[in-house]
Parts: sequence; structure tokens; C-alpha cells
Amino acid sequence: MLIAGLILAALAAAFHVFIFVLESLRWTQPATRRLFGVRSEADAETMRQLAFNQGFYNLFLALTVFLGVVLVVAGSQTVGVTLALAGTGMMLAAALVLVLADRSKLRASAMQGALPLLAVVALAVGIG
Repeated sequence: MLIAGLILAALAAAFHVFIFVLESLRWTQPATRRLFGVRSEADAETMRQLAFNQGFYNLFLALTVFLGVVLVVAGSQTVGVTLALAGTGMMLAAALVLVLADRSKLRASAMQGALPLLAVVALAVGIG
């Protein structure tokens, strides 16, 4: 189950890298604006700095998880699993905050939080 948890954690991290790309590198592009429900280029420009910063939060969470996976593979299971759980746990918490703050964001929250939830469960079972 540990291997499954690490795979799920790595997939969650990859998804958060994708979010980083959208928020920090492609924020003002029409397809990204549509995806996030930003109606106009002017609105996107107004939000650009906030999105840029938020994208980096997603990147740092992903890097934490990737480092954890690498450390487990390298033989440092305790430290690696701890980092993987910390990263995926924070991803899951962020998804919960999203939906608790705005119920209309349920779909986005589910997309953001499903893989981290599965990873946390699998990792917990794998070390238990």
C-alpha cells in the first residue's frame, strides 16, 4: 500500500505543478481565464499578482511531495513518508478550505483534493 500511496502522492504533486503553470505562467491567457471563471483580461490583470503567488504555493507543495517520494526510493522511508504526508495533507486541507469558503467550488475542490485524499489514506495504511 505504501507504493500505491507514493504513486498517488506523485500524481497529486504533478497536478499541483499543472496548477502552478496555469496560475503563475498562463494566468492571462483566454483558456486559463475560462478555466478559472475570470471573465475579462482586465480582471485577470488585476488578479495576476495574487494568482502568481498562489501558483508558487502549489509548486512548493508539489516539490515537498516529490522530495518525499525520492527520499523513500533512496531508502529514507521515515523522512520521505513524512514529507509526502505533509505535502498531500496540506493539498487536501487547501481543497477543503476552497469548498468551505465557496460551495460553488465543489468541482474544483474535488479535482484538487481527490488524489491527495487517496494518497493520505494509502500512505497511512502503508505505514500502519
